[in-house]
Amino acid sequence: MSHPLFLVDAFVDQPFSGNPAGICILDREQPASWMQNVALEMNQAETAFVHKRADGSWNLRWFTPTVEVSLCGHATLAAAHALWHHAGETAATLEFHTRSGRLTATRIGDEIQLDFPADFPQSIAQVPPQLVQLLGQQPHWFGQGREYLLAVVDHADTVRNFIPNNELIAVFTPIGLILTAAGDQGVDMVSRFFAPNHGIPEDPVTGSAHCLLACYWGNRLDKTHLRAQQASPRGGLLTLDWQGERVLLSGKARTMLTGEFHG
Repeated sequence: MSHPLFLVDAFVDQPFSGNPAGICILDREQPASWMQNVALEMNQAETAFVHKRADGSWNLRWFTPTVEVSLCGHATLAAAHALWHHAGETAATLEFHTRSGRLTATRIGDEIQLDFPADFPQSIAQVPPQLVQLLGQQPHWFGQGREYLLAVVDHADTVRNFIPNNELIAVFTPIGLILTAAGDQGVDMVSRFFAPNHGIPEDPVTGSAHCLLACYWGNRLDKTHLRAQQASPRGGLLTLDWQGERVLLSGKARTMLTGEFHG
């Protein structure tokens, strides 16, 4: 049995930028163990699996090479792109049923806008000593959202020049660590994201992390419309609209590879 399979770069700024995601379009539900093995074979930060429901909406699940995750922005954007460009979808808005509830993707010009739940970080007084060791200083602010830790530093260049030690990050980071600072060069924030315990040493562009970043920087800057740069080696740009309990994330995508998975 074969399944259509695509490699799509999400939140792209230019060619060979953004975050690659595998997208597998299924004609029927498959066991989680099978999807996990496909994700390991693909070896991308996430591989998304979509399956059409009787009402025309889609089931959507995301897997890293090692685990299933509850929310993934770049693979959702990539999945919507693949459905519009390669699976004959024509609706302006696609509806996905996921472990994080109902999500939507809407075509707006040459961008795709995702409607995701907001993630409000809470301050943590005790900073892990491993984080201080990594940064060489105390972070300006430290806290946690639903799943991710957030460390705020004083300068964008500190984020860009940060050299990760994933063995240290894995000690105190159950799922993911966001490193961020106020932006420069026309963006409101810069960030990087590390999830070594989920098989992701550094994620190129992390949509779900920006559900948290939109709330933190929206409050701090008193803004609801923000531009964000994820300053990974590949890099990516996002537009964020914070709307109370929801965050709208917008970006571009491009197909890099098409094929079939046999297995």
